[in-house]
Amino acid sequence: MKTININTIKRKPNISRYLGASLILLILLILGSCKVGQKYERPQFDDVSEEFYVKDSVLNDSLAEAAISRDSLMMSHIPWREFIEDSTLISLIDTALVNNINLQKAMRNMDIGMEYLSQSKANFLPSVNATPAGFRREYYSENYNNYGSNRARRNHGENVPGSLYTERLEYTTALQADWELDIWGKLRWQKEAARADFMKSQEFKKVVQTELIAEVASTYYNLIMLKSQVEVAQKNYALNDSTYNIVKLQYDAGETTSLALQQTKSQQLKAQSLIPQLERAYTVQENKLNRLLGRSPRPIELNADLDDIEFQKKYKTGVPLELIKNRPDVAMAEYELIAQNARTGVAEALKYPSLSIGAGLGLNSFQLENFFDPVSSAFTLLNGSIFQPIFNNRKLKTNYRVALSEREIAQLEFKDNLIGAVEDVSNSLTRINKLTEEYKIAQERIEVTQKGLKDAALLFKGGFANYLEVITAQSDALESELNEINTKKQILIANIELYRSLGGGWQ
Repeated sequence: MKTININTIKRKPNISRYLGASLILLILLILGSCKVGQKYERPQFDDVSEEFYVKDSVLNDSLAEAAISRDSLMMSHIPWREFIEDSTLISLIDTALVNNINLQKAMRNMDIGMEYLSQSKANFLPSVNATPAGFRREYYSENYNNYGSNRARRNHGENVPGSLYTERLEYTTALQADWELDIWGKLRWQKEAARADFMKSQEFKKVVQTELIAEVASTYYNLIMLKSQVEVAQKNYALNDSTYNIVKLQYDAGETTSLALQQTKSQQLKAQSLIPQLERAYTVQENKLNRLLGRSPRPIELNADLDDIEFQKKYKTGVPLELIKNRPDVAMAEYELIAQNARTGVAEALKYPSLSIGAGLGLNSFQLENFFDPVSSAFTLLNGSIFQPIFNNRKLKTNYRVALSEREIAQLEFKDNLIGAVEDVSNSLTRINKLTEEYKIAQERIEVTQKGLKDAALLFKGGFANYLEVITAQSDALESELNEINTKKQILIANIELYRSLGGGWQ
């Protein structure tokens, strides 16, 4: 069998053509690596403390014990369902997460960010436009030019009009493509900025969710507090009513003065007026909670008791720098810094030349009968252009310097957000610590005032105490009970606030 050398029958390659193409490809690769701008690196904050500051805190000792406990958890990592442990409140939060209007708007902002990110990725591809069918007809006067007049006479014969005769008739269809080469990284910086903006919109949704959960919980605890205070006020009014009846009997028997009757009645009316005040505040909070749930006002059933509500005890707070990844608002500030750094790269890239390549393919004919003949009517275009800005009224230089300043501002905002987050946690820890001390004092005060109230009632019935002592004891007992309920509510809200401050609630 005869062997044929393929190389002997192949066309001799054009060495210069291959070298030229390789040279062009090499130049494009070199230019493609010429990315201007500064790669983002997270700034170092040496003046941010390594632990949360709480002065003279007994709570710090318990937190330290929790930190070394094997089963302790990072508080921000506890899912909100496990942290709250209240079926009624969990159901309300679930409703809010579905229907809350602000949260729905935040999700739409995420959709917008995703669209801009997808568009920034498409910038690397050529833009393609089509002219499905084009028709062009121009009319000129007799004196337009001799060539036109002569051609018109050839087209029309001897009956040539003096004006508005057809000088040009053209039929066109075309497909055009344009592609900008990303030599200096402008398109890559734009994509990075769009990605950072999208991530920021995700963090914003987390911020809204965290704030929503904290707000629903706080309003819920306010409702429980007001419900308990209404019960205390009603009990106190019944007690004042009983005292008034006793004083009235004494007055009717001539054993006391009308002044005693008037002051006792005034105290009774004061206790009675407290009830509608608390009920009004309850309705306001109930309407607020309904709005957070994304619905119109309606009654909300509460089955929980303020004294039965507890939180996860075994937890640790972590360190301040962990707030960068735990706190959505701090993460938002960092993504804004990343985006601004990318915009600075775009502003710098705009100062350098841009290279664009264009191509076109279509049909063009002066006669309709020849329009669809690809042999005689087809045309192709290939062009390339380099655009170098020289003098633009200092706009490019100004935009770049403004971008540098805005990047520095974004870095300061990031630092300020981090310091503010550390401050929030320290304030929440201090608030829990001091409110716990205050609550113990409030419980002691209730024991004292309740004993004083019983003693005053017995002494009054035995004739060893006057009505003023009874009124004072009743007022003191009422105030101590209302204060104890309010302090317990503040402790609950402070726990929720600490959870939010550490970045919990969005998992």
